[in-house]
Amino acid sequence: MPLRSLQPDVRPWFSRLLAVLLGALIAAGGLAGCSAAAAGLNAFQSPDGRYAFLYPTGWTRVVVSDGPQVVFHDLINSDETLSLVISDVNPTNDLSDLGSAVAVGEKLRRVVIAPAGSGREAELVEAVERQDGGHTFYDLEYAVHLVDRDRHELATVVADRGRLYTLAVSTNEARWGKVKELFHNVITSFTLQI
Repeated sequence: MPLRSLQPDVRPWFSRLLAVLLGALIAAGGLAGCSAAAAGLNAFQSPDGRYAFLYPTGWTRVVVSDGPQVVFHDLINSDETLSLVISDVNPTNDLSDLGSAVAVGEKLRRVVIAPAGSGREAELVEAVERQDGGHTFYDLEYAVHLVDRDRHELATVVADRGRLYTLAVSTNEARWGKVKELFHNVITSFTLQI
């Protein structure tokens, strides 16, 4: 049989096979990309479905009374913590009404992280505004100096419907270089869902 007579029959079959193989490779690459972005992280969603975030694998939730709404800590490095504080604010205000990223970061530093008389000193290293899902977030980075050690903290702040959400994750300075990217992925994963 001449090659020309086979070509019309072979081309559609080969094209379909090639399309299936390319589709599988693209899907596998897409899934690998998603899993790489979330590697080492688990999902947490509030019982009411209002917010969600990722937290590091191997961390456990700790129930605290009269404190943050959500707290996780590392089982191995127990001084590595994640906390979510939800505060009431004027429901007509958005985040920019509270000030710029730097202004909010500085107030958080003075009032919460290193208030007068606490024995702690903190420096606002970076304050960045970002937009996500129709909300404005302020991503903040702090270097915290305690009497016996130095720490590093990342936080994100967002306001929605009369609530101010502050998600923070911190570690000792010695481990900062190892967890910096992971912690950045944690704070930027915070989403408001309803």
